[in-house]
Amino acid sequence: MIAMNQNNEILLKVQNLTKHFPLRGGLLGRTRGYVRAVDGVSFEVERQKTLGLVGESGSGKTTAGRAILRLIEPTGGEVNFKGQDVLALDRQELRPLRKKMQIIFQDPVSSLNSRMTVEQIIGEGMKLYRMVGSRSELRDRVAYWLEQAGLPAEYMNRYPHEFSGGQRQRIGIARALAVEPEFIVADEPVSALDVSIQSQILNLLLELQEKFHLSYLFIAHNLAVVEYFCDRVAVMYLGRIVEIADAEELYHNPIHPYTKQLLDAIPEPEPAKRKAFETPMGEPPSPVKPPDGCPFHPRCDHCGKACDQDRPELVPIPGNPSHRVACPIAVGEFFAG
Repeated sequence: MIAMNQNNEILLKVQNLTKHFPLRGGLLGRTRGYVRAVDGVSFEVERQKTLGLVGESGSGKTTAGRAILRLIEPTGGEVNFKGQDVLALDRQELRPLRKKMQIIFQDPVSSLNSRMTVEQIIGEGMKLYRMVGSRSELRDRVAYWLEQAGLPAEYMNRYPHEFSGGQRQRIGIARALAVEPEFIVADEPVSALDVSIQSQILNLLLELQEKFHLSYLFIAHNLAVVEYFCDRVAVMYLGRIVEIADAEELYHNPIHPYTKQLLDAIPEPEPAKRKAFETPMGEPPSPVKPPDGCPFHPRCDHCGKACDQDRPELVPIPGNPSHRVACPIAVGEFFAG
């Protein structure tokens, strides 16, 4: 099984990660522009910890997660996993590293091959990496990982269409775990599930993290889920991180105006505790032509004279270097008031 490692050690370090998709048109298919899906993202994931990556749809969260694993090729930046530069590896060198870096997809229906049995789906990675020596050993391992994911071993002979959405996601989790990874990108793993099933899957992921000493990059748009599940949270907007902090710190002391608006949008069941919700001004800008300066300034009611000119960088707030914000005006207002 996966060996236990020290806490507080950096497992994954991402620096200035970018992914720009070319826009082609005309008879010759020339590049006419770029979609700046991920535009200079930097963060770290500690061993056996969870970093939440949150933001609106289209903010670049999923693209960032897949670029880290090189499921799509990044345009630039660095991804350092256990001392190895992932982006510098060729296809042959990358193959053994993929065993340690897995993904759980958002849609448990489309992510499973409908023509394969559960045994084939979960066992495919183990056969690829030659982790089993015989068919009987393979079935034993598939049965083991099914049970770890909360499903009976006899389900291995069935096909994906025979299961509910929650059961399919458990199969996806078992598939990711079967090659014994250390790091998992969980790409909105509960957003396609019924609310009653979401908590079961989240609790399962937490149990598996503790048992197998896993590190997660947890991608989500539901901040209530992220608060429950993550140790640290990075807030993305238009391809950039605008605030990053420990989860408790972010939820109790949000500083960036965008973070505040996201938190205000969390539904509160008790009317007496509901906050006055401020809708962001206007629609999100296009990633094809992002605004100059701060990407959030067209929708921000706190912007100053330089916000449409200067692009703010993530800087630590006074007295708390682990809490970083890309808005000097918001930082100044927070400490002044």
